[in-house]
Amino acid sequence: MKILDWYILKRYLATFFVMMLLFIPIGIMVDLAEKFGKMSSRNVPLDEILIYYLNFIVHFSNILFPIFLFLSVIWFTSKLANQTEIVAMLSSGISYNRFLRPYIYGAAFLAGLGFLMSMFIVPYSSKIYNEFYDKYLSSEENAGSKGNNLYNQVSDNEIIYVSEFNSKTNIGKNFSLEYFEGITLKQKINAEQIEWIKNDSSQTYRLTNYVKRIIGEREDILIKEMSKDTLFQFKTDDLLPVEYAAETKNFFELNKFIERERLKGSPNIRLYEMVRYKRWSFMATAFILTFIGVAVSSVKRRGGMGINLAFGVLVGFSYVFFDRIFGILSEKSGLSPLMAVVIPNFIFLILAIILIRQARR
Repeated sequence: MKILDWYILKRYLATFFVMMLLFIPIGIMVDLAEKFGKMSSRNVPLDEILIYYLNFIVHFSNILFPIFLFLSVIWFTSKLANQTEIVAMLSSGISYNRFLRPYIYGAAFLAGLGFLMSMFIVPYSSKIYNEFYDKYLSSEENAGSKGNNLYNQVSDNEIIYVSEFNSKTNIGKNFSLEYFEGITLKQKINAEQIEWIKNDSSQTYRLTNYVKRIIGEREDILIKEMSKDTLFQFKTDDLLPVEYAAETKNFFELNKFIERERLKGSPNIRLYEMVRYKRWSFMATAFILTFIGVAVSSVKRRGGMGINLAFGVLVGFSYVFFDRIFGILSEKSGLSPLMAVVIPNFIFLILAIILIRQARR
């Protein structure tokens, strides 16, 4: 790298990390102001609060990583343009493509950093963050997850069903378990209610109005009990896996988790696939937003840096808006999770190409 590359690259990375350091305390103060009442009323231990906010920093940084990247490019590039440094660089014979090279280096570094964070560091922090929220901050009426008409294949031979399940109370209604050999149904267990009995060493469940049917060649055998405690191999997460489960899986765990949930027929499979594709798409997002930021701010404008920052905020939140809209479409309609991630990036890639061409002129 030459002096020019180091000059721009250092300012790029320094502006990015300074912006992170400035906004993270603001995010913590806003979050604390919002949640202090609940934490105080529920007597949350101080050490757990401190651990929560250590992981909140990682969680918050990961969410706003693209926005910080984008605004930092606009901020320091606008300063270069206002001080006519960019004009001097281009007037000395440097092509616009050559001028972009240190930005590409910076985007590559931050894309790699963001990828490593999202694959290995953020999943661990997300688990602690979400568990703390569920334990202390969820309102009583909304605590836990609820689901209706849930099917799940918990093994090669067993399929379970509940008409309703609440993860807060660990109680399900109208439970059934079907056991197959090949395609032949051999046993079926029905119960009006299933309740998980917390036990450190086993998965013990209490079944109310228990009926077991063993299907024979000539006649069936029926076993009935008013209440029965029994062991099952599945966990309560198999009845209703939490929506944020994929966010807590690292690079090595995520693909296995998604394949397992697909075989089980999980109702959240699209949500989990969205998490995987978004992690991979971040590397492309870093380059796209960098190019847009350079194209917008490398030209000296009459309104100065303020105009560039206003445009940057508009584009940044437009990206977040499109990302959320297509994410919801994927969850609620037939749009594939892959396309829901690709389409917003493709739209902004076209915008980046148009803006770069205009900036070259």
